Amino acid sequence: MASSPPSKRRRKDQSKDDANDMSATSSSTLEKLSPVVVFAHGAGAPSSSDWMIRWKDMLGKALHAVEVVTFDYPYISGGKRRAPPKAEKLVDFHADVVGKAVAKYPGHPLILAGKSMGSRVSCMVACKEGIRASAILCLGYPLKGINGAVRDEILLQLSVPIMLVQGSKDALCPLEKLEVTRKKMKCPSGLHVIDGGDHSFKIGKKHLQTTGLTQDEAEDLALQALASFLSGSLGER
Repeated sequence: MASSPPSKRRRKDQSKDDANDMSATSSSTLEKLSPVVVFAHGAGAPSSSDWMIRWKDMLGKALHAVEVVTFDYPYISGGKRRAPPKAEKLVDFHADVVGKAVAKYPGHPLILAGKSMGSRVSCMVACKEGIRASAILCLGYPLKGINGAVRDEILLQLSVPIMLVQGSKDALCPLEKLEVTRKKMKCPSGLHVIDGGDHSFKIGKKHLQTTGLTQDEAEDLALQALASFLSGSLGER
């Protein structure tokens, strides 16, 4: 007789067990290496936003980072609220921040991380001459532009390992289009999907009830996936 599908509680407990296993495996590697993470904000909110502060703290703990460096692009610094320029125009400023972080922590692996637009600019920075990033972490990569076109050019240029965390309901990154892009990429890539998550990973109440997870638990699984990917990538270098 066929077995019955697992209950919500059993699925929830299994997810927790899997996360604990990944955490135990990756933690020792990251503790020894203590990477420096340069974490770039998205287009509409500065590094002082609640989302950025929260994820800065969570990334620091999950990745055992010596520091998670955040900053504001010039167009939004000092309380400004101007429209962001094209991503390409932010690369040099971003690269200068990276250079200072590397100089402050010589010998520590460099991880470029970003929220939405910040993740796209991080990829551009990783392709600059003289930038030696060990990995890129993208939180809500904006694969689809305002006009609907797929913006995959920079992803196809990458040689650095990249890990993406995407909400399954993120309109800026249809998962089927992302999968097509990943198959064309030459660098190692990983993907963790937050089921029911939007562009900022927010999950609706009804969806949370269906999965049996809380918002915090769903995000913790993403953090464990990031740590596991990073541990494997740094361990191979």
